[in-house]
Amino acid sequence: MKEEFLHKKLNERKEQDAFRSLRENLLPVDFCSNDYLGLVKNGLIRAEISTLKHGSTGSRLLSGNYPLIEETEQIIAKFHQAPAGLIFNSGYDANLGLLSAVPQRGDTIFYDQLSHASIRDGIRMSFAESFSFLHNDPEDLKGKLLHGKGNLFIVTESLFSMDGDLAPLAEILELAQHYGAHLIVDEAHATGILGERGEGLVQQLGIQDKCFARVNTFGKALGTHGAIVLGSATLRDYLINFSRPLIYSTALPEMSIAAIREAYRIFPDMNEERVRLNEWIRIFQQSTQGLNRLHSDSPIQGIIVPGNQRVRALAKRLQDLGLDIRPILYPSVPRESERLRILLHCFNTLPELELMTQSIKQFFK
Repeated sequence: MKEEFLHKKLNERKEQDAFRSLRENLLPVDFCSNDYLGLVKNGLIRAEISTLKHGSTGSRLLSGNYPLIEETEQIIAKFHQAPAGLIFNSGYDANLGLLSAVPQRGDTIFYDQLSHASIRDGIRMSFAESFSFLHNDPEDLKGKLLHGKGNLFIVTESLFSMDGDLAPLAEILELAQHYGAHLIVDEAHATGILGERGEGLVQQLGIQDKCFARVNTFGKALGTHGAIVLGSATLRDYLINFSRPLIYSTALPEMSIAAIREAYRIFPDMNEERVRLNEWIRIFQQSTQGLNRLHSDSPIQGIIVPGNQRVRALAKRLQDLGLDIRPILYPSVPRESERLRILLHCFNTLPELELMTQSIKQFFK
């Protein structure tokens, strides 16, 4: 079988010094994972699985629905102060299923230009017209909204997964209300981190009743897998009928749902961990003053190191010290904005932070 067309694309990646491969996580110090609160590292999720099924046997509409998953949806919706929720197999599936199904031909979607790939792919699969607006720029969004047709949808992350900054949700909501647009917020990286009990940025701002839909994923700070779309009971019914990733996917099994339920029992009371995490963020910011650092008050921190080859060299130096820090390369980010993506956790230690920040500063001397 001829595969020259595959080799051609792979060789292009190698020529760009952007070829990627899978690797095991063997380095001892974690500055890479989304396990912000340490639920995975510290083995905090210990749901009783001896009597739970490892398979769901089918999609939710066939044999894969069961009481535990519906009860868990209700618990999560209540915690997030939403009328209803629908669990998907992943955050990617949730965004794909929501955005490909709800906006229709003749509608218009406006999305932040730095939105996650799952948001962009979901929009691309819909029949609606779409426009990106400049990152976190309500004025640019306002100009785009003037040209919207049909039902209008505004889509953004609350805490951006690559830059670690927060969306100006209050200003975006004001525009949504003025132009009659439906606001959709992806809370993937905010869940467990922001808010008094980790509810997310939407509830921290008290605007949960004004959002058309929220996507809260379980694979980041919650240490499990899957996601939930929160919204009205009508939206839930609509997705059950029209969302292809839900209709045509085998449902998560009982053991996965039990773990999600256990995570929601644990993380709201992890206040000490959130306080410690915020302290590490403060120390990291102080220790990296003067470097070309992305503005972020979240656990997601970025140091700009232009050029794939150079950022890889710095990452290799840190990895040789046992620090699991990965480079983010072009084309994942625009040229000259290649970076180290550093994720902080409550279980990191002060000596680990000092070793990391000192080594980075030495690289730039």
